[in-house]
Amino acid sequence: MSEVVLEYPAEGVALVKLNRPEVKNALNLAVRQQLADYFRVLGGDETVRCIVLTGGPEFFAAGADLKDMADKGAIEMMLRNIHLLWQAIAQCPKPIVAAVNGYAWGGGCELAMHADVIIAGENASFCQPEIKVGIMPGAGGTQRLTRAVGKFQAMRMILTGKPVSGREAFAMGLCSEVVPDGEVQAAALKMATTIAAMPPVAVAQIKEVILAGQDIPLEAAIMLERKAFQLLFDTLDQKEGMKAFFEKRKPVYQGR
Repeated sequence: MSEVVLEYPAEGVALVKLNRPEVKNALNLAVRQQLADYFRVLGGDETVRCIVLTGGPEFFAAGADLKDMADKGAIEMMLRNIHLLWQAIAQCPKPIVAAVNGYAWGGGCELAMHADVIIAGENASFCQPEIKVGIMPGAGGTQRLTRAVGKFQAMRMILTGKPVSGREAFAMGLCSEVVPDGEVQAAALKMATTIAAMPPVAVAQIKEVILAGQDIPLEAAIMLERKAFQLLFDTLDQKEGMKAFFEKRKPVYQGR
């Protein structure tokens, strides 16, 4: 069976599921390549409006597959260009909802942080344990985690390698919502279905502006927001949305 499974559980929603249960969905090179391939395709698929990323009900991803890298040298690691595979997920224009149960450790935590919304189970476990094997996060962990939870919480997690639960992650700002473990995927699909029903061009502009605005001066970020806001007034969906509001009916968005 494929190590990454693609399903379409609802209209406008794609579900990407890691499928290496025998190693708790550890991320080897093949899995990273399959993820990149799927996200490139889904990013360009007009029928897909939101993507759910999950590892299943027991674990999200227990980290990088150390057997895949333990004996590698620096140049060999560099020439693998794994950052280009992560980039395919980071640059996906569609909103991504991560459904996290169990372990989201190391590369698994970094993978979850590539999402735009994270729904976590109460007993989910987020961790950056790389320091315990003599390395450090290498797929954005030091940067995305710091932006999500601040310097002091990020330093605590990365320097000690200690995990935090779903509830702790929510309190820190590392996830969007925490629910009972058995309700994670349903909650993520509900969230994705809600987003998929929104006007796609507006959704894409919101994601682009939020991500681009994080790392530039506020004045420049506000300008990006203003220009995107103005641009949306040339969409058919804006006309439909406001017309439906006045007519007190549900809008039908076409992504135009």
